[in-house]
Amino acid sequence: MTENTSRPAGSSSAEVLAGALPPEVLDVLVKEAHASGGSLGVQELLNQMTKAVLERALDTEMTHHLGYEKGDPAGNGSGNSRNGRSTKTVSTTNGPVELAVPRDRNGSFEPAIVPKRARRLGNIDEVILSLYSRGMTTRDIESHLHEVYGVNASRELISNVTEVVADEIALWQTRPLDEAYPILYVDGIRLRIKDKGVVTTKVAHLAVGVDVEGRKHALGLWIADSEAAKFWAKVVTDLRNRGLRDILIACCDGLTGLPDAIRGVFPDTVVQTCVVHVIRNAMRFVSYGDRKKVAAGMRSIYTAPTLEAAEIALKNFDKEFGTQYPAAVQVWQHAWNEFTPFLDYPAELRRVVYTTNLIENINFQLRKLTKNRGHFDSDAAAMKLLYLGLRNITSHRGGPSGTGTWGWKQALNTLVVLFPDRLPIH
Repeated sequence: MTENTSRPAGSSSAEVLAGALPPEVLDVLVKEAHASGGSLGVQELLNQMTKAVLERALDTEMTHHLGYEKGDPAGNGSGNSRNGRSTKTVSTTNGPVELAVPRDRNGSFEPAIVPKRARRLGNIDEVILSLYSRGMTTRDIESHLHEVYGVNASRELISNVTEVVADEIALWQTRPLDEAYPILYVDGIRLRIKDKGVVTTKVAHLAVGVDVEGRKHALGLWIADSEAAKFWAKVVTDLRNRGLRDILIACCDGLTGLPDAIRGVFPDTVVQTCVVHVIRNAMRFVSYGDRKKVAAGMRSIYTAPTLEAAEIALKNFDKEFGTQYPAAVQVWQHAWNEFTPFLDYPAELRRVVYTTNLIENINFQLRKLTKNRGHFDSDAAAMKLLYLGLRNITSHRGGPSGTGTWGWKQALNTLVVLFPDRLPIH
């Protein structure tokens, strides 16, 4: 291969390198690698190729830095020159590689391909973040990196790598929001977090907004650290300060203090309790053998065509099951004021707002990530894992633009009629 070999249009450097070696040469290299150590021999071959490419790149960088090729008389009297090499081992996705890094006499050489003091190259950091975002503990990641990549990464190192998302979390939590979201879903998951030396149960609340295009967006994630009223006032004020000016319908699960906080900042917002949560909460008091008939009785309530019909259905439910399951009836009575707005909507809109199942699906994925942890050492540690998990989930569910909402066009037309002049539709 000569220095003036041209690169085919549209090909990457890796493709050029692969194409530079004839198949028969590759066959010989692989055969010799297998003969010398099987799969370990092939790994060593990859390591040596990685070493060769990186050292060649470092030499090229040094030439660019000094302004002349090695041995070129043009370097005489230039004020700087090559000064041997130093060795260091860096971790790559092909395993550890020992490099001979060129030095200059002035000590001004700052390589870009293998930065000074860098001990990890390629996608090692990304691998750590990916594994962490899928719920693996630092101990598990440490073992995985050693077994798969031959990388000896301490738990402290892994923790430091994951800490790089702290600034990213701060930017995400303060980014500007749309002026209006037709639908807002709020739900939470319980976590065990150490606070002042004592492990306590806290709740991490996730808010998901549906924009006018029907796309869902995670607006924020908050861990409750104070009494309900004060906490929710802070959350809702935070949303407003980030540019949110209107919410048509807020769907949540009877979270204490949230409805009042929403109405205090967004007085025209309709707060709708999650019907599925009401059903589940009522079912907690019902024996297994009676679940089917009790569920049928409740179905007549939330499928009622009008508020009057729903009130009659609740009375009938109380008459049939109130004596045996009074607590189930009370669940419906306590949730009634936040449940009934839903009855004013046509079927196409009811399907969108009657449940927080959308957000529960996300929370289900987050619970899978947190179940490996007995507890978190701090709110920040919990937030770090939840954010990375949420970032990983949303990247598979449509990316930054979010996923769509089934039947949204019909729902949007209904919202425009029910809430005239409140949606920014141009």
